[in-house]
Amino acid sequence: QVQLVESGGGSVQAGGSLRLSCGASGVAHCMAWFRQAPEEQREGVASIETDGTTTYAHSVKGRFTISRDDANHTLYLQMNSLKPEDTAMYYCAADDADCYPGSWSLRDEGFTYWGRGTQVTVSS
Repeated sequence: QVQLVESGGGSVQAGGSLRLSCGASGVAHCMAWFRQAPEEQREGVASIETDGTTTYAHSVKGRFTISRDDANHTLYLQMNSLKPEDTAMYYCAADDADCYPGSWSLRDEGFTYWGRGTQVTVSS
């Protein structure tokens, strides 16, 4: 059982930056960030494997960077050039198995462990 706790959310103006962190209670292979805006489905934002392989949603590619520090069991999401449409609750997810390949790694059924989320609000 891995417990996940997100932090770093907040309110910023469009064009600004935020860095999300996710502390894990143990080791996980595949880790990812998801987000869910009000009245919308949860969507995968970015995933990262233990070997550093990353996958990004098209909507955030070039603006967001996912990284992990396995020595400290921490997952990060650096978000730059934020847009109002990035406003959502952001969730950390992890699984004991390797990531599914490619864009399949952004599907929520691939993850067993979930955090409670941190809110990101981007104003225009």
